[in-house]
Amino acid sequence: MSRSRLLTKLSLLGVLLAIAAVVWLRRTADSSDAATAGAEAVPASLVDPLEWLAGCWKHEEPGFRRDEQWMRPSGGTMIGMSRSVADDRTVEYEYLRIEVRSGRLAYVASPAGQAETAFLAAEITDRTVIFEAPGHDFPQKISYERLSPSSILAWIEGDVDGVSRVVEFPMSATRCP
Repeated sequence: MSRSRLLTKLSLLGVLLAIAAVVWLRRTADSSDAATAGAEAVPASLVDPLEWLAGCWKHEEPGFRRDEQWMRPSGGTMIGMSRSVADDRTVEYEYLRIEVRSGRLAYVASPAGQAETAFLAAEITDRTVIFEAPGHDFPQKISYERLSPSSILAWIEGDVDGVSRVVEFPMSATRCP
């Protein structure tokens, strides 16, 4: 095979590889867009006021520990997760998101083995946020209050069989794993 013919084939191969790379990059971008399709494209500033919630938090009682971790706001969302351990056994966990839905902040909880539930923001201040889902069984409200840079109070509340119930989780900052 002549040298010029070899160079032509190598050039053609290079062009084909470049086209394949562009197609692969577009498909990757499209699948990432599909993964975040539930969150509206909004200015990050709607989520940014909750940056004080970012980090790792723990609530401890004898025989019980609840850990909660939140990523900093980015792309119009905050991503979180929690785990409750009683007597050295995981008894509950959930995946969490704070995103914008219908122009409002929403706290989206996906507890283990249960359907996802969205709680819409009812109140937001520089140190408190309250999310509500009035039609949900329990809780109907999920709230956080920043007490100091190293402590927050999380609480859930609502009615259970016509009786009002509030469960508080005072949390302190802890080192992230």
